[in-house]
Amino acid sequence: MSRARQPSRRTVLAAAVAAAVAAGTAPAAAVQAPAAGTDAPGRAPARPIDYHAWTTYPDWRSGTAQGTRAVSGPRPAVVIGTPAGRTDYTDPHTGTTATWEYATWTSPVHRLTVPATEVVASWNAHTPEGTWLQVELRGTYTDGTDTPWYVMGRWAAGDQDIKRTSVDGQSDGRSTIWTDTFAIDDAGTGLRLASYRLRLTLHRRPATRLTPVVHRLGAMGSDVPDRFTVPASTPGLAQELAVPRYSQEIHKGQYPQYDNGGEAWCSPTSSQMIIEYWGRRPTPAQLSWVDPAYADPQVDHAARFTYDHQYRGCGNWPFNAAYAATYPDLQSVVTRLASLTDLETLVAAGIPAITSQSFLRTELTGAGYGTSGHLMTVIGFTADGDVIANDPASPSDDEVRRVYVRREFENIWLRTKRYNASGAVASGTGGVCYLYFPAQPDPRQRKALAAVGVR
Repeated sequence: MSRARQPSRRTVLAAAVAAAVAAGTAPAAAVQAPAAGTDAPGRAPARPIDYHAWTTYPDWRSGTAQGTRAVSGPRPAVVIGTPAGRTDYTDPHTGTTATWEYATWTSPVHRLTVPATEVVASWNAHTPEGTWLQVELRGTYTDGTDTPWYVMGRWAAGDQDIKRTSVDGQSDGRSTIWTDTFAIDDAGTGLRLASYRLRLTLHRRPATRLTPVVHRLGAMGSDVPDRFTVPASTPGLAQELAVPRYSQEIHKGQYPQYDNGGEAWCSPTSSQMIIEYWGRRPTPAQLSWVDPAYADPQVDHAARFTYDHQYRGCGNWPFNAAYAATYPDLQSVVTRLASLTDLETLVAAGIPAITSQSFLRTELTGAGYGTSGHLMTVIGFTADGDVIANDPASPSDDEVRRVYVRREFENIWLRTKRYNASGAVASGTGGVCYLYFPAQPDPRQRKALAAVGVR
């Protein structure tokens, strides 16, 4: 399991609904009913999700550059050209102040096809020692006013220059950044984010030729209906992918500075499974810092290099995706999917997915636990349509493969509201997933990704 994520706008809305029910101002049946816009039985699921990214040479040429330049080739990128200036940065987690040269790239405005209540940015980059980057978002609300520039992450692949971190305390009274997620504070007002820009600030040590290399920058905006239950999908695939199996539980007590060891390492453990599915893994030199007595040292490595020093955990969604993309010829995104049919489309093309969900012990048959936030890897479907998952919350590597009832899994993953163990209304992730895939997808993979909105 992972640390419980900070509250989102759904927590606020769900608490308001619960209070209304308790006070008798809203019928309990209304709480259970799907929200407006929920799909009717038998219809194809709606896709209230818009993932957009900048990845091509024309994309990088289209933005506003201050000291950056676009690079062409098999994997186009944006890098530091002639720095725009110098800046001092005091690392809040070490207290160290250092001077850095910097350059910026600002995307064109992206108008969301779905005015959004939530936005999650993600990026693929290489940051050699002596470099790091910052990602920011600025949006325009549906009433025409603008948000501030919000910091979505300060990131480096390593941890020798800065401590990678999210930034707390960012709000304009209408929206807030919750670790890695932009959220409208009260979606019930009808306010949404209509469009956004992303800004990259690339940093390097002064008087060097070092540079971060950014291959992909994007964001997922969504307006998923608030709901306790979701429509059932019809099974359409029987296939299983051969994904390595790793348990987070065998790492209990290891490196407690990274969120108390393996008990909370579901996200990096899941990430490592899929990274190795694609044939990548850390080198012996990269793993030399891990105690040689520890099994599966690559899981410890993934935990260290996904750790968010502000969140104090390894469950920052974009940091996990960015970690995966540091491996040669891999790319990654954080997005939402609309149904298990989307997952079937990906698995059929050979692409597993990491899903985020919360549930009571009684809501997922065979799990044997309940959780306020957990990541696992979906690797296939049985002939009956049930979900085959590599669940890292297992006592050993041999026990990681699980089969979960389709209807149960589908509901706990896609819902946005749930009841916690105390009977209070809490939030669900609404279909969040990480997708890791080759830098040059084959035609079948490319078609499957496009079908779920990823290009």
